[in-house]
Amino acid sequence: MLKRTPSLLLVAALLLAGGCGGSSKSQTAGSQSSGGGQTESSGSAALAADARSAATGDIPDNQNFLTFSDMHLGVTMLYPEGWAVKSTATGVTFQEKNNLVRIAVSHGPAPTVAALTTQLAELKRANPAMTTSAPRIVALKSGPAVKATYTTESAPNPVTGKRVTLTVDRYELSHAGRLAILDVGTPVGVDNVDAYKRMAESFKWL
Repeated sequence: MLKRTPSLLLVAALLLAGGCGGSSKSQTAGSQSSGGGQTESSGSAALAADARSAATGDIPDNQNFLTFSDMHLGVTMLYPEGWAVKSTATGVTFQEKNNLVRIAVSHGPAPTVAALTTQLAELKRANPAMTTSAPRIVALKSGPAVKATYTTESAPNPVTGKRVTLTVDRYELSHAGRLAILDVGTPVGVDNVDAYKRMAESFKWL
C-alpha cells in the first residue's frame, strides 16, 4: 500500500482549499442581478442607470408585448418584445439599455405609506443625489399598491464624464404574505408613461 507522506497530504490540502475558493467565487458572481447593478438579495435597492449605455427612446405605441410568467416567483406581467429578460431566485429584470424594469419578490407584511416612506429615506441616505416623492395608495388591476417616484443618477461615464438620470416609479404590492416591489425606470427625457402603465396594470399574482 502506498504510504502518504506529509508533503503529499499538504499538496492535497492546498488543492482542496483552492477548489473550495473557486466554488465560492462562482456562487458570488452568480448572485449578481441583471439590472441596475444590484445584487439578487437587494430587491429594495434603488435602480441605477449605466452611463455607458444610451437610452433607446420612447417605447412606440405599436410595441408588441409578451407575457412573462414564473411559477417560482408566483407572478406574471407583460413586457416589451425584444427586451432582455434575466431572472434570479428572488426576482426578474427586463432591460433595453437604460430602460429598466425590475420585480423583486419576498415574504413580508403588506406595504404601507409609512413603510415605503422609511424605505425611501434609507435609500436616500445611501444615495444623496436621489430625490423622492411622497408615497400614496393607487389602484391596480391586481389590487391596491403603494406607489412613489424617485430619481437616481449614474456614476459618470469613464470617458465623457456624463451621467444618466433615471426616473423610477416604485409600486409595492402584497398577496398571501408575499411582497412584490415593482420598479419601472426610464431615463429623463424619454416618455414611457403609457407602456409602463400597461406593464404595471398587467401585473398579477399566480
